[in-house]
Amino acid sequence: MSTGGNTVPATGTLERLRATRVIAVVRANDCEEAIAIAEALAAGGLEAIELTFTTPGVDTAMVEVRRRLGHKLMLGAGTITTSAHVTAAVAAGADFLVSPHLDLELLNEMLGTGLLSVPGVLTPSEVAAATRTGAMVVKLFPASTVGVAHLQALLGPFPGLQVVPTGGISPTTAKQWLDAGAVAVGLGGELLPRALRQAHAWDQISHNASELLGKLREKQA
Repeated sequence: MSTGGNTVPATGTLERLRATRVIAVVRANDCEEAIAIAEALAAGGLEAIELTFTTPGVDTAMVEVRRRLGHKLMLGAGTITTSAHVTAAVAAGADFLVSPHLDLELLNEMLGTGLLSVPGVLTPSEVAAATRTGAMVVKLFPASTVGVAHLQALLGPFPGLQVVPTGGISPTTAKQWLDAGAVAVGLGGELLPRALRQAHAWDQISHNASELLGKLREKQA
């Protein structure tokens, strides 16, 4: 499967994610809300945003977000669970593909696009299967149910494993995961509270994104 006009190699996308450190995972009620959230997050300085296939019309949202924000934004397609999702994500111009689980047949399809493909894993057996199939990076999900110690334990038998913990991570705990060896962290509802989304408080969402990045920079300095 071809990536069409997308020429960024998977290794380049991974290095950009490592530098960015944060992926905002956007689950919206509809296409319009997804676009508004993405613009608000980008205004706050976030450079990697994952729009999920749980959002109705997400492929249309991805196309529009790419049109408005261009390639300064790393655009991910998340909650990929079918071949149709893979095809739609590629057509919409996604930079990376994320699934919540490990399905080796689906992972092979994702890898076949040439885009950075991030399968969801939790156990050592899933990590081994994913990396053996060709995944350069895995998504530890749901991360908060197992904790930072689980990530550290996985890095013992899998040194050099590239991991993006996602699920239940908050702006206050993000740095703990990064310090434990995560490439980047995925933040969803903890960064995008439902109350702010319902109020269309886009300025506050931008502020939250900026504040998160500021905290990470302070502790990194």
